[in-house]
Amino acid sequence: MKLVEHFEHGLDAPICLTWELTYACNLACEHCLSSSGRRDPRELSTAECKAVIDELQRMQVFYVNMGGGEPTVRPDFWELLDYSVDHGVGVKFSTNGVRLNAARARQLAASDYVDVQISMDGATAEVNDAVRGPGSFDMAYRAMGNLADAGFENFKISVVMTRHNVGQLDDFKAIADRFGAQLRITRLRPSGRGADVWPELHPTTDQQLAIYDWLIANGEQVLTGDSFFHLNALGSTPLPGLNLCGAGRVVCLIDPVGDVYACPFAIHDEFLAGNVRDPGGFESVWRRSELFTRLREPQTGGACVSCSAYDSCKGGCMAAKFFTGLPLDGPDPECVRGNAELEMAGALPKPDKDHSRRGRKASVGLGLPTVQRRAATVAGKACDTSPLADLGL
Repeated sequence: MKLVEHFEHGLDAPICLTWELTYACNLACEHCLSSSGRRDPRELSTAECKAVIDELQRMQVFYVNMGGGEPTVRPDFWELLDYSVDHGVGVKFSTNGVRLNAARARQLAASDYVDVQISMDGATAEVNDAVRGPGSFDMAYRAMGNLADAGFENFKISVVMTRHNVGQLDDFKAIADRFGAQLRITRLRPSGRGADVWPELHPTTDQQLAIYDWLIANGEQVLTGDSFFHLNALGSTPLPGLNLCGAGRVVCLIDPVGDVYACPFAIHDEFLAGNVRDPGGFESVWRRSELFTRLREPQTGGACVSCSAYDSCKGGCMAAKFFTGLPLDGPDPECVRGNAELEMAGALPKPDKDHSRRGRKASVGLGLPTVQRRAATVAGKACDTSPLADLGL
């Protein structure tokens, strides 16, 4: 049996899982997949988080991808990171860099079981800050400099591809090379606040081709995960990475209150499998939940099976289809053969989770160069302050 066939039927434990430790965040990125901003008072406690890590150790989960929100604004973040590493569960955490000073960078560089991922969505402040907020480019750049100065090699620079930054792919690669880092590009999904900006931000058809061509030329040096397997229908050369939706099979998400979702990009009750606080904990949810059992059954492929590219793209992304109102066994909304165009006239399901500090906007008006963002409201709270707070600027 091929490795991918093992994946299709699910594994006894996820290869890795995403764990959003908090919805609190010092930024309010327009495309945030979890609509982060405010802390949820029901967050798992330190003790509960350590109990989950103990489970992951017993299940032999190789590593956990900690994020948020901004995970470093949790007062116990560094304690949880150390606890995870000490218990044999590696940590990759995603950060906007707000708390990654020189001392923390040296601490991280000294560990062989921690990887860091800095989020940056523009190779210039003009493009980045229009989406992530004023000052966020300089903040990320400073954090990368701290990591490089500390001797941390091959940390990741994570970029969500939008129609404003596709033309900057070479520039992103140059930034990664400058800091001794590795570039990771991911796909914009219409989940969370991303649903609001999807029509304005997701790459055009021509840009999808540009991403494919660039990855064919540079893909061996760039990480993508399973972000772009829908582009495999463009040519005979497959892109590096898994060409399969791993939701509930090899990956899942734990959110700050312990809810377990099939996919980090599908935070919606439709994809809720259980909670780590339930009897049996995370292990029971992963191995016995009705949702995950159903996702691991053979999939029909729907209308896509008649397409000659189906074996390459597998119908695309489940979350992207769901949040654009498409059937889960139908074509991807960014199907490069145009098979989704006739399907996209129906009503769109709304994301049912919102942790934004001031609620989701009724309309979104992105602008380049930078647009004004929400001002800080409550001093002293990391999730409410300016991205430049505590930096002495």
